[in-house]
Amino acid sequence: MKSAVIVFPGSNCDRDLAVAFRDVTGHEAAMVWHGETELPEGLDVIGVPGGFSYGDYLRSGAMAARSPVMRAVAAAAARGVAVIGVCNGFQVLTEAGMLPGALMRNAGLNFVCRDVDLTVANSQTMFTSKYADGQAIRIPVAHHDGNFSADAETLDRLEGEGRVAFRYAGDVNGSARDIAGIVNDAGNVLGLMPHPERMIDAVHGGTDGRRVFEGLLEALA
Repeated sequence: MKSAVIVFPGSNCDRDLAVAFRDVTGHEAAMVWHGETELPEGLDVIGVPGGFSYGDYLRSGAMAARSPVMRAVAAAAARGVAVIGVCNGFQVLTEAGMLPGALMRNAGLNFVCRDVDLTVANSQTMFTSKYADGQAIRIPVAHHDGNFSADAETLDRLEGEGRVAFRYAGDVNGSARDIAGIVNDAGNVLGLMPHPERMIDAVHGGTDGRRVFEGLLEALA
């Protein structure tokens, strides 16, 4: 599986994501600077990492979504290349129009940084196939703008099409219907606020996040 991680000014989880790809696939991920207009050839998956791209100026992910490289990322996704956006990466994907909805300020306006309980809402995606439907897992979050919001019609469509991948097991940030992660209509783009790349090794305190990458590897094999 050939992978790449996009790096923006202010990214701080890019190496975490690259390490997750390397540990699961056995191959180093290409690090692609946001100013590039092209991606490496033959990519199977692109990671859009967490952090504070452009210092979260304007709003989280808004400036990064307009970086030159994101046009190439969107084109790759349209061709079927898998894309995973974590935390700030999820915000970037919504701002780029690659996923619906928006990530708003957390309810209570507090930065949330802790391990949280999640439920796997749909185990039939390429990102969740190593889990069971309804499985309880624990993965850390670290965000101030993770409150997923969308109009009722969009939320109903996401639910009806099985595009909700993960839910919070309890209220974490005020997200509509406790949504923690969603996929696009083609199923090859995942955005999620929790950080699975921070739970891939037992020394991290658990391995519940590892199966996101293992499922992806199997799906793309």
